[in-house]
Amino acid sequence: MSDSCSSGCSNCPSAGGCGSAAEQHNLLTPPNERSHVKRVIAIMSGKGGVGKSLVTSLLATAMARRGHRVGVLDADITGPSIPKIFGVKGEVEKADTELAGIRPLKSAGGIDIMSINLLLKNESDPVVWRGPIVAGIVRQFWQDVVWENEDYLFVDMPPGTGDVPLTVLQSLPVDGIIIVTSPQELVSMIVEKAVKMAALLNAPVLGIIENMAYFRCPDCSKEHKIFGDSHIEEIARDYFLPLLARLPIEPKLAALCDAGKIESFEGGWVDAAALLLEELPEHGAAEGDAPANA
Repeated sequence: MSDSCSSGCSNCPSAGGCGSAAEQHNLLTPPNERSHVKRVIAIMSGKGGVGKSLVTSLLATAMARRGHRVGVLDADITGPSIPKIFGVKGEVEKADTELAGIRPLKSAGGIDIMSINLLLKNESDPVVWRGPIVAGIVRQFWQDVVWENEDYLFVDMPPGTGDVPLTVLQSLPVDGIIIVTSPQELVSMIVEKAVKMAALLNAPVLGIIENMAYFRCPDCSKEHKIFGDSHIEEIARDYFLPLLARLPIEPKLAALCDAGKIESFEGGWVDAAALLLEELPEHGAAEGDAPANA
């Protein structure tokens, strides 16, 4: 609790968001001693159903194609979709008999994947856990999983500004956040909530990606705005954030996700975001060291 606060932290709407940068740093969870992650990128949305996991998968695939070693930490514990999108199945294994830790599974393209669905007996089993337990699992995915030599670790967060996004931004050394939105009137409020949460926790927002921006007719090539006119450029300008991409509604891409073949998609929709990510300095967790925020 900060000196200027007059109430207890338990009922404070800014709990976890107050305090100095040093206090925030003290909340960071050290990684597995065998991990080496250079950059941690959180993919965030203020509401569900905007395609956050799709954007995470496209970014991970784009960076892997550019020659980087990439991992995806699926922090959407109660609604995991990353293994399905990448076609990853099976059970994770212990790293070895000498050191504690488990290894993520690899996709067909060599992307490391860790998700609660890889720990469940049946992937359709629901995860009916309270917030603190879910947040604890996310910390374990950072601390107990061996993320070896990852140039980029993408964290697919659940929607909103609740326990898990708070845990990720406080416990992991997040180098940047990409906010995913859709072209609807309430998007400005959603983006504002996400930006303000990031500011409270001293986490830099790298930019915005708008999903489902339009549908291009396969017969006449005309663009149809299914969700109405977009105001994303105005919103990005208001918050001094770059608009990294506007993704169309693409049935072929949806089919690839359903088939677990996202890595075979050849579109260059997120190339601008990939270029931005390549410009980020290495601030991630070094082997055996406590992580430090950028």
